[in-house]
Amino acid sequence: MSQPKPEVTFKYVVAPDYNPVYINGAHGGVSPRGEIMVNFYIERLPLPDSITHEINPNGTIGNETASTPADLKTTLVRHIDTGIILTAENARMFHAWLGERIREAEAIERTRSAAPPLAPPAMGDGTTH
Repeated sequence: MSQPKPEVTFKYVVAPDYNPVYINGAHGGVSPRGEIMVNFYIERLPLPDSITHEINPNGTIGNETASTPADLKTTLVRHIDTGIILTAENARMFHAWLGERIREAEAIERTRSAAPPLAPPAMGDGTTH
């Protein structure tokens, strides 16, 4: 009988303020110490500081006449909520782990696209909406 292989169990402690966020981009680089810095952002249209509308004769809100800042229509915002700092070795391990998750997600996408679409229920089958 062979000896059991050594094992280790990792327990996850989740901070009370844990809050996953959606991101659609990242910006960063290598620090002077050789660490990889990544700041995650969500890119979106900016929100105005204020908008001014005319008032119609009947008292309803009319057309927009002004908004601030002036460059509102030619600006995008990259809101950075969080960032990470990794050693090169940790970045390599994260890269490998992320590559595995991408392959898993792609396999799920291929399975979904290969499956026939679900047919709508027949009329009069008692299904309610």
